[in-house]
Amino acid sequence: MISTTYRIYPKKLEEEKLNFSLNMCRIAYNYLLERLNNNVKGRTALAHSLLALKEKDKRFEEVYSKAIQPQCDKLCFNIRALTQLKKKGHKVGRLRFKGKDWFKSFSYNQSGFKIFNVHGKKGILNLSKIGDMQIKLHREIEGKIKQITLKKSCGKWYAIVVSDANPKRNHGKKHLGIDLGLTNYIMRSDGKRIDHPKIFEKYRTELKKSQQDFSRKKKGSNNRMKSRLRVEKWHTRILNARNDFLHKLSAQLVSECKIITFENLNIKGLIQLQKNALNITDASWGKLVQLTSYKAENAGCEVRTINPRGTTKTCNVCGNEQEMPLTQRRYNCVKCGLRMDRDLNSAKEIKRRGKELAFVETMSDIPRNAIVCEA
Repeated sequence: MISTTYRIYPKKLEEEKLNFSLNMCRIAYNYLLERLNNNVKGRTALAHSLLALKEKDKRFEEVYSKAIQPQCDKLCFNIRALTQLKKKGHKVGRLRFKGKDWFKSFSYNQSGFKIFNVHGKKGILNLSKIGDMQIKLHREIEGKIKQITLKKSCGKWYAIVVSDANPKRNHGKKHLGIDLGLTNYIMRSDGKRIDHPKIFEKYRTELKKSQQDFSRKKKGSNNRMKSRLRVEKWHTRILNARNDFLHKLSAQLVSECKIITFENLNIKGLIQLQKNALNITDASWGKLVQLTSYKAENAGCEVRTINPRGTTKTCNVCGNEQEMPLTQRRYNCVKCGLRMDRDLNSAKEIKRRGKELAFVETMSDIPRNAIVCEA
């Protein structure tokens, strides 16, 4: 299953219908949450309660039924997510009712939609009880379409198309250790480095001005709404730029490697302890590992994570450990005389530990009564 986001351009009438359908889905979600709070348990019982809501409110006749039904699945998914967080020790509250500005998407599941390719990247999206809209098909849709999610962001509408295609990626032959950092975003064990993109820093001035302008607007005014959309636009631009960088970098790593070893960093702890928390948050190391992992799984590549303790202090050749203050950017081993960049030494040590980790896992699979012969 793959999902692709396309921009759609509804006319005034179609946009009104989209907004109306979005609001009715929000009402259905809040109604189901209210029923859940009143001890109506089980997905089947919640789904049946939608029939009573449709009989009570005739406005639901103007909305495609397949768009209302997924609200039950969305509510159940949110409950499961809160339960999993609670099991992991996080403090969680109860689900909240969705306000108008906090509900931004609804889905057409299995049916009620058609997409026609007119010419080049131009296409037509037909939605039941909404109508025809222009859609920009910047990428060819592969496989059979299973679901279309309509999402409103920054006053614009997007169609997220989910299909049953499963394209395979190709992996390379290298085994790399990856050192994550701030000066060098990543340092690879083969000596190649990627500079920190500092996405937030590029848009910081514009975001600051738009936030200051937003704070001066009168609450409830149209100007405040316009200013809020400008702030949202800059946040979206930052997010898109960061995701673009991470997707391209993770795809490059998978295409070159058979085995990739990362440090299993405690990112939350680093953010709380260090002064450069903004740069660490902007780096999104955790998302890089996440994106690389799922792409590697598709390509048949392996991603390993090792304990980062001592990777900077340890010599990758002789195993000697020595103090390495942050101001010291080169590793000079007092035992074997190794001299190299500290980040490169760390990356090579990560790769070495990744190999040891694989060896230990292999040996643990051998039965205790087996005889191991050394060549």
